[in-house]
Amino acid sequence: MEPLRIGVLGCAGIARRRMLPAFRACPGTELVAVASRDRLRSRETAAEAKCEAVHGYAELLARTDIDAVYLPLPAALHERWARAALEAGKHVLGEKPLTTDPAATARLAALAAASGLALRENVMFVHHPQHAAVARLVADGAIGDVRSFRAEFTVPRLPDDDIRYDPALGGGALFDTGVYPVRAALHFLGDGLELVGAVLTHGVPHRSVDTAGVALLRDAAGTGVQLTFGLDHGYRSRYEILGSAGAITVDRAFTPPAGARPLVRWERGTGAEQLDLPAHDQVLASVAEFAEAARTGAPPDPVLFRQADLLDRIRADARVVTGPAGPAR
Repeated sequence: MEPLRIGVLGCAGIARRRMLPAFRACPGTELVAVASRDRLRSRETAAEAKCEAVHGYAELLARTDIDAVYLPLPAALHERWARAALEAGKHVLGEKPLTTDPAATARLAALAAASGLALRENVMFVHHPQHAAVARLVADGAIGDVRSFRAEFTVPRLPDDDIRYDPALGGGALFDTGVYPVRAALHFLGDGLELVGAVLTHGVPHRSVDTAGVALLRDAAGTGVQLTFGLDHGYRSRYEILGSAGAITVDRAFTPPAGARPLVRWERGTGAEQLDLPAHDQVLASVAEFAEAARTGAPPDPVLFRQADLLDRIRADARVVTGPAGPAR
């Protein structure tokens, strides 16, 4: 079976650090080329990744030796270039969020389906088996009936000129870090979640983007959900499921290194234990799933659309407040 030939639009940090090495390591993919509007940057990135450099995104899409495209571009550019890639006959793996608008996500999915092409959003953590292990515990009644779910993904403050502080590029904490807790809640509680309330905090001077947020949701059974996300915090990457007879806590939940053993703690009554789970490379697993989807023509996971709807609802309904700016960097 021939590998899926990959072209990359953009030289973002996540591409250079994680995805390009994964494309090279995955038996089902072959990294062919990386494109940038900056000729020097494309050459530097291509040299690191041992692939070809292309000057310009359209030039890469015109190549006939590329089957699929990975998009690590700013979120506001995803729809334009994902559409261009699909129209050029390429499968598409887009960084999260796939778009910043549910209607745009639906349009891309419809185009992919009509073209017989795979479309995926690169939410890597869902491919880590630690979450399936947690779901099995919950389904087996290990913590009784689920009463609440809490998830947090926050990172330290970025330099003030970082693109994630640029509203024109789809910046802000909700679309950058909020995707993780929202997707985790959907993963464990299903698509019946409703927004109860939300707060988005703007904390960088002269930048009209959110740098922090909290959202409260509930499911049809009344399970409470609290989601915290931000770009101006100490690092947190965890979730907790609290039940009528115990709790499960997962630390390093969303971005664990490939060689790190999962940190899953199960508490019941007065006892607690650490689950013995193997390390797993979720980046490589995400790439492998994309290659398989391109081979089989599997449609996107329907949770993609519910996630887009929830993110948009939080954005639209949240109370916006101004928080402390903190020191410039």
